Amino acid sequence: MSLPLVSGHAARRSLRLSLGAAAACLLCFGQATAAETPRSGGQLSFGVTTDPICFNPHRSTQQNSYIVIRNYIDSLVAKGTGGRFLPWLAQEWSVSADGKTYSFKLRPNVLFHDGSKLDAEAVKFNFDFVRDTKNTNAAGELLKSVSAVQVVSPTEVRLQLARPDSGLLESIASVRLGLISPKALQSGDGLCAGGPALAGTGPFVFENYTRGQSASFVKNKDYAWAPGYAAHPGAAYLDRLTVRFLPEYAVRAGALSSGQVDVIEGVQPTDVGLFKGRPGFQFLVGPAGAQTSFTLNVNYTIPPATDVRVRRALRDGADIGALVNSVYRGTYRRAWSNIGPDNHFYNKALENSWGNDVKGANRLLDEAGWTTRDAEGYRTKDGQRLSIEVGYPQPFIRDNREVLIQGLQAQLRKNLGFDLKLRFITGGEWAQQLQKGNWTIYPNTYLPADAAQELQGNIGESGFIHAVADKGDKELFGLINDALASTSAEGKKKLVEDAQRRAVDQGIIVPLFSANYQLAAKAHVRGLSFETQLDSPSNFHDVWLDAK
Repeated sequence: MSLPLVSGHAARRSLRLSLGAAAACLLCFGQATAAETPRSGGQLSFGVTTDPICFNPHRSTQQNSYIVIRNYIDSLVAKGTGGRFLPWLAQEWSVSADGKTYSFKLRPNVLFHDGSKLDAEAVKFNFDFVRDTKNTNAAGELLKSVSAVQVVSPTEVRLQLARPDSGLLESIASVRLGLISPKALQSGDGLCAGGPALAGTGPFVFENYTRGQSASFVKNKDYAWAPGYAAHPGAAYLDRLTVRFLPEYAVRAGALSSGQVDVIEGVQPTDVGLFKGRPGFQFLVGPAGAQTSFTLNVNYTIPPATDVRVRRALRDGADIGALVNSVYRGTYRRAWSNIGPDNHFYNKALENSWGNDVKGANRLLDEAGWTTRDAEGYRTKDGQRLSIEVGYPQPFIRDNREVLIQGLQAQLRKNLGFDLKLRFITGGEWAQQLQKGNWTIYPNTYLPADAAQELQGNIGESGFIHAVADKGDKELFGLINDALASTSAEGKKKLVEDAQRRAVDQGIIVPLFSANYQLAAKAHVRGLSFETQLDSPSNFHDVWLDAK
């Protein structure tokens, strides 16, 4: 029997998990004032730090890819300010009292870029395709609680859950579950390469891509289904968007200064002064709550990290705050948890509760038996050096994060005689390590998601440690699993906070800094903003160029 459909507002009342703090910064992001009238036309060039490894949102796990993908991919539901969920491709939805049935009523007359219709069958095809393990889609983890996707009518689709999932609407709002034409999904594995074959429903159509250089997009003239938080409902103002891949900081800053591009992200701390408060430019800072903080995730099933004293010494043996300030010059905040500080579920009580205790860290290592030194001054035990490797996948390196780790490396050597090795690895090597569970320390920010899902993906039993989860921390796993199944906002918040404390206390994570996106742009670029669900730059649907 079909569930009665209610408005998105009523559905949100049935499953309200407010994340208001993360959205507070959206008030200052350069939207057009009432006195300004947006104009259509023109083209814009956007300089970004990294070239996406994959343009398919279902497969991509690269945070920086989403600022490109969001321009051609829409979601069923949008996340607005205050943590509210708003209509997008679904105009209404309802949630059953037991939290195990979700029904979505679709907007009519929505078309994919290849001309095919977005209907309930297309939504079912997408979600079933993502859930099918044969298709190796990373986004499948977001639908683990879903047992069946049912077509109720051409405009209504229903998700049946095996268990309540407190983060499902957050997942549905994610770009990772954005909708792609079934025709495109059936075409094979080439969608990662981008191009016109990757047909979404977004405000821009993928025109072409040249690896290492640029990707271009043209206006979707038929677009009439913008998300509930958009500044206008119709087609994009811009005629064309070009994304240029400029990995060097100086090159990006120079390209903006000289007018070769109109907007850049990933502004070097030393370059902020070139644009902030300068005539002809604008500088915008996004919130830090959707993605996790940049964190060292420790594989505590491999010696010497099996000893909690070694992990706590790693956590406390350096002045992380001073390192972050040195590298980022006050543009990033020092982290205390892997959950971002602007997230409603952030455990603020962790602040100043750990770290920068060199004396205590040395005492812990003495107690653990690492009492002798080798010729280079590193601690040893039974002839073995105290050493743990940080394996950093080359495709994910950005924002001077490797420089920060090198600073930590130097402090741990000086303060403790602890050999923290840093090795740059390929994406393929990381995938093999993940599959076997033999990685040692993985430095990362995790994909924006519900806070409990972020913990699951990072440090839960199905996260990075999944291959050796039988040796994992069962208390931590239990807290995360209970948070995912919670139907109480207050109960879930406590569970997530307890999980953060457990992870920090056990030295399973060493949070370093809270990442946020920073944009610099020409003053004539109007309508720039940040998407609440991602904390990253919004798509360019609302962006326009002031002729003055």
